Amino acid sequence: MSIVVADMHTIIWYLRDSSKLSAIAIASLDAAIAAGDCIYISSISVVEIAYLVEKIRLPEAALNQLIEALSDPNIGFAVVPLSLAIAQAIRQLPRDIVSDMPDRIIAATALNLKLPLVTRDEKIRGFHLLKGGDILLIMLIYI
Repeated sequence: MSIVVADMHTIIWYLRDSSKLSAIAIASLDAAIAAGDCIYISSISVVEIAYLVEKIRLPEAALNQLIEALSDPNIGFAVVPLSLAIAQAIRQLPRDIVSDMPDRIIAATALNLKLPLVTRDEKIRGFHLLKGGDILLIMLIYI
């Protein structure tokens, strides 16, 4: 099973400029697609991308590419909606370390699904180092 959860930066870079991703991140994402598995994207990441397009920090094409990828069954992207279980998993993430709500939701999504998280977020990586035995220790894939 090659299923992964990808954060907002990972998705944007994978779709638009994979040179910004590490070899292991690209391999993880490619393996999920090649195996016919999913790359899960938290619903908050879709909202973040739409918001950044509105603020003109991302081009409209970025959102369009994401929508096309989500609509194409051959690509294997799937949106994970925010759920009660994910909301409860957020409590496992110390707010003083991972304070940004979208980042907390994305990390909690991976925790709840018990799947690897492909991220560049240094605060989530800091939590990984702090929590030693937590599931995130085993499952973070660095960009």
